[in-house]
Amino acid sequence: MTATKRFGILTAGGDCPGLNPAIRGICKAAFHEYGMEIIGIHEGYKGLVEGKGRILKPEDFSGIIHTGGTILGTSRERPFKDPIKVDMMIDNYKKWGLDALVVLGGNGSQKRAYWLSKKGLNVIGLPKTIDNDVFGSDMTFGFHTALDVATDAVDRLHTTAHSHRRVLIAEVMGNEAGWLALYGGIAGGADVILIPEIPYDVHLILKHLKTRLDHPEGFSVIVIAEGARSAEKAQFSKKQMRKVKETDGGSGLRLSKALLEAGGIEARVSVLGYLQRGGAPVAYDRVLATQFGTKGAELLARGDYGRMVALKGQDIVSIPLEETAEKTKLVPVDHLAIHSARLAGTCFGD
Repeated sequence: MTATKRFGILTAGGDCPGLNPAIRGICKAAFHEYGMEIIGIHEGYKGLVEGKGRILKPEDFSGIIHTGGTILGTSRERPFKDPIKVDMMIDNYKKWGLDALVVLGGNGSQKRAYWLSKKGLNVIGLPKTIDNDVFGSDMTFGFHTALDVATDAVDRLHTTAHSHRRVLIAEVMGNEAGWLALYGGIAGGADVILIPEIPYDVHLILKHLKTRLDHPEGFSVIVIAEGARSAEKAQFSKKQMRKVKETDGGSGLRLSKALLEAGGIEARVSVLGYLQRGGAPVAYDRVLATQFGTKGAELLARGDYGRMVALKGQDIVSIPLEETAEKTKLVPVDHLAIHSARLAGTCFGD
């Protein structure tokens, strides 16, 4: 017996490695273990608004654990800006005869999932993002694959930096939270790591770099999150920062210009961008996404709605959607990883 007979599933926001394993996990458990019927909704919330859905069969969600992206497609649709679109989502939920909706997404997607639950829909969330910034879960699937990409990039920059005695900058994703830059910088042995949570002073960075460059074979690699800011811009609003980016470029380019103007150090920039979100998921993300998916199927079977699956320590649990909605899991400035990196000689620009 199962409380959920038919549910819809969608992937919203940016894609990331692990979405297909999560789809596979929840659909296989729901179909084979509990006999549920599944409606795959295409293009995220946009598909829910426009009624783009179809019944998924085992052949649709089998053999996809090793593939990147999402078989359902995704979009950046923000339907709650338009009350008519909200009504259309609710109407399609009812038209399809859904008992529940499963949302695979990051902060924004889980926030909208919570808003839908407040509208009376039965919703379950699965947290994904390469930023690892979904509040309430120790880890999100997608993060470890992106971390491997970032680490490999930093490793490769090291060889060129060493050969030419250069300062090289790797700009990675992470607009509000610096988990990817922090872990990628540590794993890649970066000399300077700059994250949004710690505003930096370019003069302190220059002092650190010049100490390294004074050695006969001196070079340096910097990892900077896209949302990292100088101390002068730490209090800028999102709107102000958008204008800064339009005129002065991304965080890596701004840092490069500042180093040249303030200290005469030339630093080349590599922006990893969408490389971090693409490709096949690593083993960790495949396992975690599968566990999240099967846990989601259990919640559906019990009718335990209005919750998000989460990792707490070594346990896969669930938390109320209201606990994660409209919150971001930032890097604590006293985090063990930061403390460890400082002891190993890493500069955080403060």
